[in-house]
Amino acid sequence: MLGPVLLAASRSSRMRRIVAAAPVTRPVVQRFVAGEELRSAMESVRELTAFGLDVTLDHLGEDVTDRGTAAATRDAYLRALGAIAAEDLGERVEVSVKLSAFGQALAFGGHDIALENVRQVAEAATVAGTTVTLDMEDHTTIDSTLAILDELRKEHPGTGAVLQSYLFRTEEDCHRLATPGSRVRLVKGAYKEPASVAYQDKGEVDRAYVRCLKILMAGSGYPMIGSHDPRMITIGQELARRAGRKPREYEFQMLFGIRTAEQHRLAASGERMRIYVPYGADWYGYFMRRLAERPANLAFFLRSLVPGA
Repeated sequence: MLGPVLLAASRSSRMRRIVAAAPVTRPVVQRFVAGEELRSAMESVRELTAFGLDVTLDHLGEDVTDRGTAAATRDAYLRALGAIAAEDLGERVEVSVKLSAFGQALAFGGHDIALENVRQVAEAATVAGTTVTLDMEDHTTIDSTLAILDELRKEHPGTGAVLQSYLFRTEEDCHRLATPGSRVRLVKGAYKEPASVAYQDKGEVDRAYVRCLKILMAGSGYPMIGSHDPRMITIGQELARRAGRKPREYEFQMLFGIRTAEQHRLAASGERMRIYVPYGADWYGYFMRRLAERPANLAFFLRSLVPGA
């Protein structure tokens, strides 16, 4: 029952102020966020790649309401890609972006503003020898995000997208994107969505995830299995085997700070394992969704509130 409450709180400015001001919050956030500055994020990137793990670097931010902030987000990604290029990490590190942080939600011309901003990031990624993945947000943004994906792939065919299995439409989207060169990260979904567009029962979401993964594995694109669920990992491996895919023809993705031992186990077994590494000062929405996703994350946070616990 706490999940929907936390998801609602993730977009509450009042709750943002309360949580951010709590003295114990920052040390707990550090479990899930690789610092507020690019320098600290790159330290985590170096450590992860040294252990044989690949990385998706994400500068945190969303729901931007002015062009200046959208441009600042673009510039933050350009600096990150410059750092990736300078350390010759393009084959190991990609970037992931939320288009609402690039201006997608602006009342006038938001779609075009986001496209122009992210196009510059995609160009820089190509120069750095890497790629961009477009994160998926709430269901109202999907058509715009997929349209921007189509536009970017004309010049940057490695541009990837995220699909969320809890949405009714996702199986159809999987069919459309399971094409040569297409990169798709499949996740269950972490936004509060109405029953009119999304499954509300965990079992239904899981079954939809498997159906979607079957489509992607049977297709000719590159599936990226975004899950910490042991069952989904096992199913993903079996579906890859049935489809005749070799380990480098798909990959697993997990979040920074969650199931670290499993991340290392999969990489050691020969699987391609990519870690989603977020950084930046605007960590609140991301942090609250991580608490909502897993009771263990929430328990970890609540224990930290008790002195001496």
